[in-house]
Amino acid sequence: MRIHHLNCGCMCPVGGRFWDGVSRGITGQLVCHCLLVETDRNGLVLVDTGFGSRDVEDPYGRISPLFLHVNRIRLEHRYTALEQVKSLGFSPRDVRHIVLTHLDFDHAGGLEDFPGATVHVLRAEAEEAEVRQGFIHQRRYRPEQWDEVRDWRFYDPSGESWFGFSFVRDLEGLPPEILMVPLPGHTMGHAGIAIDTPEGWLLNAGDAYFHRHEMDEEPSCTPGLLAYQRMMEENRSMRLRNQDRLRALANDPSGNVRIFCSHDPVELEALQRLSTGWRPLRSDYVPSRHYS
Repeated sequence: MRIHHLNCGCMCPVGGRFWDGVSRGITGQLVCHCLLVETDRNGLVLVDTGFGSRDVEDPYGRISPLFLHVNRIRLEHRYTALEQVKSLGFSPRDVRHIVLTHLDFDHAGGLEDFPGATVHVLRAEAEEAEVRQGFIHQRRYRPEQWDEVRDWRFYDPSGESWFGFSFVRDLEGLPPEILMVPLPGHTMGHAGIAIDTPEGWLLNAGDAYFHRHEMDEEPSCTPGLLAYQRMMEENRSMRLRNQDRLRALANDPSGNVRIFCSHDPVELEALQRLSTGWRPLRSDYVPSRHYS
């Protein structure tokens, strides 16, 4: 099993380091961190899709103007999962499964670029996305991004325990090394995706948190991302409780779990370098489960 860390969307909100903690200019840089997993028998598996080719071609027809402008989304074909799959030498037909953390517009925009793929998501997420009740729901969930998907697999929270997290599910048609971990709060059907690798577990926590320092023993978050999380949350107490649990796991040396979220550019860069065998030339770079 080989894992590629992809950036399938760039967002450049005004405020610079008040969003990402590192930018020196007037705008920040947030990413859409997706995974492309090469499996031995199950083809390619995408974990989230970021923005898709149709979003690039018709942004106002598929994405709410609120988020287009607040997030200052930079829509280019080269960032789509479709183009990145091709650049790695694969055909879009090789993507046989897509596993979603949730159905927000910046995670599900590329679903229709892979019409032959089976899409896996928690049932609670699909039900909320269908109802779209309330101001934020009507803008975060965009049926235009998935109304042509025909092969869905819906899952209820039931299954085994994984590092203290309950109701963890294996996924139909996928190897047992890929698990869905319910992490409600951001949305009620939000999930993390865990992958067992030779180097230990990798957990895509999606939008369960937004900034790398939220996983520190003494957590902190930038003002922009803190406000954005609160605007988008469906249940604050559940979101914060799951952040506490993720933080404990991230700081447990016996767990051997590397955790990352969907939008932190520093986490993405660190994992891209590790996955390609890059070794640091600078003494200030420490590739651990914490990200500087």
